[in-house]
Amino acid sequence: MTQTQGLDSVGPVGVGPAGVDWRRLDTRMLLVHPAGEVVRFLPALVGVFLIGSHSNDNAWWHVAGVAVPVVLGLLRYLTTSFRITPTQLELRRGLLNRVVLTAPLDRVRTVELTSSPIHRVLGLAKVRIGTGSAHTRGEERLELNALSLVEARTLRAALLHDAPGATPVPTASPTHDDVLLRLDPSWVRYAPLTTGGLAIGLAALAAGNQLLTPLVTDAVHRYDGSRVSVPLWAGIVGAVVVFVVVISVLSVLGYLLANWGFVLFRDASGRSFHVVKGMLTNRETSIETRRIRGVEVHEPLGLRLVGAGRLAAIVTGLSRRESSSTTLVPPAPTAAVRRVAEEVLGDGAPLKVALTGHGPAAVRRRYTRALAGGTVASGIAAIVGLALGVHGWPLLLALVVLVPVPLLAHDRARRLGHALAGAHLVIRSHSFHGRRVVLQCDGIIGWNLHQSWFQRRVGLTTLVATTAGGKQGYPLLDVPDAEALGLARAATPGLLEPFLR
Repeated sequence: MTQTQGLDSVGPVGVGPAGVDWRRLDTRMLLVHPAGEVVRFLPALVGVFLIGSHSNDNAWWHVAGVAVPVVLGLLRYLTTSFRITPTQLELRRGLLNRVVLTAPLDRVRTVELTSSPIHRVLGLAKVRIGTGSAHTRGEERLELNALSLVEARTLRAALLHDAPGATPVPTASPTHDDVLLRLDPSWVRYAPLTTGGLAIGLAALAAGNQLLTPLVTDAVHRYDGSRVSVPLWAGIVGAVVVFVVVISVLSVLGYLLANWGFVLFRDASGRSFHVVKGMLTNRETSIETRRIRGVEVHEPLGLRLVGAGRLAAIVTGLSRRESSSTTLVPPAPTAAVRRVAEEVLGDGAPLKVALTGHGPAAVRRRYTRALAGGTVASGIAAIVGLALGVHGWPLLLALVVLVPVPLLAHDRARRLGHALAGAHLVIRSHSFHGRRVVLQCDGIIGWNLHQSWFQRRVGLTTLVATTAGGKQGYPLLDVPDAEALGLARAATPGLLEPFLR
């Protein structure tokens, strides 16, 4: 059975210009594919070995358990091939159910080269091509696993820059002609202050829960049997300190694993940006310059307090699954983030322009929503404490929850703003997940206006700039009604006129 699936368009199977032959992956993958299949079938292999241990012919069970994944790995290699025609990249794989994936060359947005430790030992790289396809299943991803590192880099250049249809010829490794940023090891101090670092730490704690539970239980029993008396507040403070230290250490390790050796550079022709990073698994991501429609400066509260942030590119045509490949600067000092953003935009004005506030009604809305949420949270905390019969703590906990609420509301109100800086629209909002979006006005393809019942009562509108890049929609929260349409018309002259009276 042959099944043709176009990631962006569908072409006839096996049809192509004369002289463009199907090519196989690197033969060194014969050492990798079988090992990968063994790892995939590891739970089944454990069961096979357990069954074999209770059988008289256990040797046959063990041989079969290893041979089946190895054969599948060999078949995966033998049934996978690809080629580049003048108009598209074609990938076919499968034995009984033959699948042919096609991607027009003009739809290629990003190219990512990934090398796991075994790939690096063999001098190989996995090539993943971002086309903006909505497909998420593994068998429908346009991925070549794997080519030699030299050939993978040459293929990347052909897909992003060279004439369509040119068969890549191995060349030397690309030179980093214009290095924009190198990782400073001291930046690991920012890792615990990011939501990503917290997520990594919590995930590691959850994974190690089975190991930690017996240790904690043993410590509790030892404490109960000792004569040492520790106040409750001291125990809570000690637990919080231990938790913070563990989360910090784990997030720092995660930061180093993901960003070690981070280098951002622009090729000599200025047609693409390249990001190289990774300690164990090395990744090289390339983004075509003409696909970039702006940048996002992420300024979460923790990083802002220490003068840091991170940067991502807004790239057209990428799906949400592929958008993770657009990071240009990991958590780093604000000066480094702004310097790279200015290089990418080619203009520093959007990063320095004074923003226009959204007026007193929007400010009141920030305080009202913060106070309402804080009151509900503190009320729930007090009710839970009283229900548990804990006296004194409910009131203290409720006050702890309420104290930062006015500060949070003030920060949200202060950060809310927008501006037009030359050919860019600048949007800033939020506190905990603060960000400044700089979007090219010519990349805006439409506008959406949203009004809740509460917004209509105070004359505010949420204006959403629609674009083909990044999140596809970037909201300007609580803009006064009198300014919303004027801002949209100024940013995109002529776009709204056919729809206005």
